[in-house]
Amino acid sequence: MHTRITELLGTRYPIIQGGMQWVGRAELASAVSNAGGFGILTALTQPDPQALADEIRRCRGMTDKPFGVNLTILPSTAPPPYEEYLDAALESGIRIIETAGRSPKEFIAKAKAHDAKIVHKCTAVRHALSAERAGVDAISIDGFEAAGHPGEDDVGGLVLFAAAARAVKVPLIASGGIGSGRAMAAAMMLGAEGINMGTRFCATQEAPIHDNIKQALVAAKETDTNLIFRTLRNTGRVLKNAISDEVIATERRPGGCEFEDIRPLVAGARGRTTLTDGNIDGGLVWASQVVGLIDDIPTCAELIERIVTECREAMRLGLAAFEV
Repeated sequence: MHTRITELLGTRYPIIQGGMQWVGRAELASAVSNAGGFGILTALTQPDPQALADEIRRCRGMTDKPFGVNLTILPSTAPPPYEEYLDAALESGIRIIETAGRSPKEFIAKAKAHDAKIVHKCTAVRHALSAERAGVDAISIDGFEAAGHPGEDDVGGLVLFAAAARAVKVPLIASGGIGSGRAMAAAMMLGAEGINMGTRFCATQEAPIHDNIKQALVAAKETDTNLIFRTLRNTGRVLKNAISDEVIATERRPGGCEFEDIRPLVAGARGRTTLTDGNIDGGLVWASQVVGLIDDIPTCAELIERIVTECREAMRLGLAAFEV
């Protein structure tokens, strides 16, 4: 496959592994890159910038293929040292930085000075255009089906991908609810030049999470996600479990809900423990509606080859329908 995304990333296929908190570590990123996709380490999964540099070094010991680093920039009363994480990545030779959250504008000049490219992840066309004006090299846009924070506009990928492709000039990556070759073919036909998958890569043999969580993703249906933080205007999509059900019940109670009311339930450390000990009801498990299309736990290599084969076949069959 050859698109502007494969040119930008230096990969065989335009398939990107999402930068997932606690999951984007060397085991998964290297496996995706070795299989022809583009693996991503998640900067804030590491406790400090030096640990990120160490993780980059560890990943390089597992693959000689390109991989990148995700830096999610969120508003906080006590923000982590974002620029120091960026410095650690750039000084370690990383040349693709995936940013998410608020605008990466303040970091673009530094990245460019190191000959690095910025792929910015957003959830709305207006945000994509703003990032393009700021100088990013590619846009990754999340449809409403996505795990994590899909924004507040509630626009599904079928419309959002086409709207974004019509609006931006830089290469576009489709993200959210994608986990099959048919979905990849659809995204490409809507104008995307690559896809980003998070939840689907969680259900692979190399994903560094407990098998109980992987099996829960396989067992789930497309209706088995919850939208939390709706009342706080910070919508998040997670797997249905006892914790996310309790969060929703708290948000809906008479008198309203403040973040402090649910903070103990949604603590990041609690979610991290859930991923490692396998207690499905122990904390939040971030997952997209693509869980309804996950039936197995393949290796990353098996998954990527399957998706590419299915994508090509879907495109062939689609074109065949119009042959005279």
